[in-house]
Amino acid sequence: MSKPRKPQVLKPATAAAKLDVYLPATPREFQEGQVSRDELDELQRNPPQWLVDLRRDGPHPRNVVAARLRVSNSGLARGGVTEALTTAEINALAADPPEWLVRERESYAEVRREQRRIEERRRDGAG
Repeated sequence: MSKPRKPQVLKPATAAAKLDVYLPATPREFQEGQVSRDELDELQRNPPQWLVDLRRDGPHPRNVVAARLRVSNSGLARGGVTEALTTAEINALAADPPEWLVRERESYAEVRREQRRIEERRRDGAG
């Protein structure tokens, strides 16, 4: 007879990444504990108020900030954004974009267009 499976647990940083939240902004219990796969699934299905608030208001991790500003993570770094930003800070940047943000958005859009073009050629050539 086989032993019952041990539930897989995630480190807080991994769980925060999967939830798209900035770990230092999460509750202390979340930062210091471990999260099972079942708990992670439950957090995604029925987020507690702290998670709802964090996703809405931030601070947000770099990948979320980059996506909301429509730039790459590298573009954020080139623009000097090294810290997590709140939704209000992201909205303020988007409303009155500095030169670096305009430049990075153009660059990112061009990279995305090129990726789509290559993918279309690959699909057309394979079909």
